[in-house]
Amino acid sequence: MTISASRIRIASWLIAALVLFLVVKLHLLPALISGLLVYELVHLLAPKLVRVVSGPRAKQVALVLLSAVIIGALIAAGGLLMALFRGDGGGFAALGGKLADIIERARTELPSWAVQSMPDNADALKNAIVDWLRTHLGELQLVGIEAVRSLAHILIGLVVGAILALRTELHPQQMGPLAEALMERARRLADSFRQIVFAQVRISALNTIFTSIYLLAVLPAFGVDLPLIKTMIMVTFIAGLLPVIGNLISNTLIVIISLAHSHNVAIASLAYLVVIHKLEYFLNARIVGGRISARAWELLIAMLAMEAAFGMAGLVAAPIYYAYLKNELRAVELI
Repeated sequence: MTISASRIRIASWLIAALVLFLVVKLHLLPALISGLLVYELVHLLAPKLVRVVSGPRAKQVALVLLSAVIIGALIAAGGLLMALFRGDGGGFAALGGKLADIIERARTELPSWAVQSMPDNADALKNAIVDWLRTHLGELQLVGIEAVRSLAHILIGLVVGAILALRTELHPQQMGPLAEALMERARRLADSFRQIVFAQVRISALNTIFTSIYLLAVLPAFGVDLPLIKTMIMVTFIAGLLPVIGNLISNTLIVIISLAHSHNVAIASLAYLVVIHKLEYFLNARIVGGRISARAWELLIAMLAMEAAFGMAGLVAAPIYYAYLKNELRAVELI
């Protein structure tokens, strides 16, 4: 009995939907993202590399070397980020000290109703943190275990993504109709990932450039030298890879550290960041909207729904999943 092409396509959609649901539900999103990242980088850079390498096995050698370099570079980048956070005058320890300074200053400048809920001094802040850590020790242990598990998932995803990229490039083969339909779903998911992630990298880079100009040029021009500038710039870039919520994280950090200097600097920082992000809104709409034809409110609704259903993992997955959904609907001319 011959199965119609439409039934095969519907079956592949159902399988793809189930897989994407299980990826978030089983906490495999880091593995999926890291695998897709390596897969896309190999396909992006391989054609340029094989032009320089000749010989019957040149393509195979080039792709293997490229995969190894990409995986090594990503691992090295992770180590570099950790080193940067540990540096910069003490990293998180220095940040804790600055927060204590902010508390001391705020107690003399904020209204009494706001001061009542704040620690009295740096020692009180330290004791409050220690008490909180003691109370939530079991939860922190679980977080540590989850972090190690996520790291293992990321490494496995990197290797699997490289293997799949090499296999599709070096060993094309005939597949059955369902396998071919599933491969088409995978290709569309990879395309959606590339559209969202590479667009978000450009957005984050622009945001980091504007923030760096403010921290390294505008404030020093007025005689204001904030601490932890390198850490703030790094957080701005990394957090900026998360749509919408990333800006809130980085902006909150900058405004809090600005409070360590004065209220005027904090207000100036907030005003500058608001103005810059209003200007970036049009750039973001052009970059992301031009790639997936989605407006900001569409992504916000998708992110809210996914966050409500799956938490932080859903928030991260929402732009990728939504772009994939729009790609599938566009392919069958439903939108």
